[in-house]
Amino acid sequence: MSAEEVVKDIEYKPFLDPSALYASNDELLQHEDLRGLNLLMGFTGSSDAGQVVQQITAELLENLDSEPVAFFDIDQLLDYRSRRPRITFAEDHLSDYQQPSLALHRMIDSLGNPFLFLTGNEPDLQWERFSAAVLGLVRKFDVNLVAWVHSIPMPVPHTRPLGVTVHGNRPDLIEGISSWRATVQIPSAIGHVLEFRLQQAGRNVAGYAIHVPHYLAEAEYPPAAVAGLEYLGAAASLMLPSERLREAGRDVERQIGEQVQSSADVQNVVRSLEHQYDDRTKDTPTRSLLADENDQLPDADALGAAVEAYLASQDPAEGDGGQPPQ
Repeated sequence: MSAEEVVKDIEYKPFLDPSALYASNDELLQHEDLRGLNLLMGFTGSSDAGQVVQQITAELLENLDSEPVAFFDIDQLLDYRSRRPRITFAEDHLSDYQQPSLALHRMIDSLGNPFLFLTGNEPDLQWERFSAAVLGLVRKFDVNLVAWVHSIPMPVPHTRPLGVTVHGNRPDLIEGISSWRATVQIPSAIGHVLEFRLQQAGRNVAGYAIHVPHYLAEAEYPPAAVAGLEYLGAAASLMLPSERLREAGRDVERQIGEQVQSSADVQNVVRSLEHQYDDRTKDTPTRSLLADENDQLPDADALGAAVEAYLASQDPAEGDGGQPPQ
């Protein structure tokens, strides 16, 4: 047995108590039975193309009744200097400090159905201990299904249906849905690690990676957030609010259409992406949208200066798109 195989066979056990990473809302737990609910997850971090998770989190917390179940000790999990929280300097004083947080909420959907929602900043540190803590909560509440969402930039046009890559151990939630099926090594997010650990523990889990047109990845793209809400709602049998995001999405689509029409270069880029998309989905809808006929990834430089010109044309005052979501 190789050294690598030996390491893989070792079950990691945190040296410190994982439950010490969070504080529970004991008053809520005394009055509410949270067992058997579905758990949704979404984390903001180094990658949130189209600010999908950020929009979904805001939509759920602002529109649904919620109570905190547990607060994680963010000071133990976040590297503040690599991901500095935002604060506003207003003429002569500071205000609107966007304090990082990571919490588990009990929420009620639009039809009165309760569910759990774990959201906040993706941890920079103690991933295994954090994963053990989440798995402990899943066991404690005997969670029925864990469904999580994230988003990735893809070389696809905004004029075609948004794709999604689905993964997990629930075939009924996966088969026939993914528009990208490939075997690749990718940089993991905490959601991937949690999904892997949940699968090892035999818990039901499904993950949804929403495909965002890469030239819109740095901006807020509401249609992708709507898609994420729809997949999460369908997986967990929940009615999640999306009307405001749908209306915002229609406005964004009109603005994008106007900007595309005003630039022949951008029109050519979008048209090229449409041809590539149509060729990939015509006969083999599950083929990787990233790869060419030889399974080679396209050169990002081939997208040309037109995409850069498109991004440069965005008003930086609209959404602070160049900053990583917090």
